[in-house]
Amino acid sequence: MSKLSFRARALDASKPMPIYLAEELPDLPDYSAINRAVPQMPSGMEKEEESEHHLQRAISGTGLIIPTPEVCQVSDVEFYERCYPPDYKMPKQHIHMQPLWEEQETPEYDI
Repeated sequence: MSKLSFRARALDASKPMPIYLAEELPDLPDYSAINRAVPQMPSGMEKEEESEHHLQRAISGTGLIIPTPEVCQVSDVEFYERCYPPDYKMPKQHIHMQPLWEEQETPEYDI
């Protein structure tokens, strides 16, 4: 019998992440058997430091909600299609720089 496990993998920024619609998501009970618990790791601090109030508050704050922007309907579909074309391709690089030349133009100063 095979045992289900969860292995955390580093995200690769060069690969696009999949986007699923609500009806494409799998049912949660199908994946509830997967154990996603993280083993307790040593903190690397002394015992007195681990019991400090501000550290305990930060550790216990794991159940907090991450704020996300509201989703709203687009009223101007034409504007949306101009801003976000359906055939958009990610650029190979986001920052373009001219190569440095040995003979750079320097401004002439009259001092």
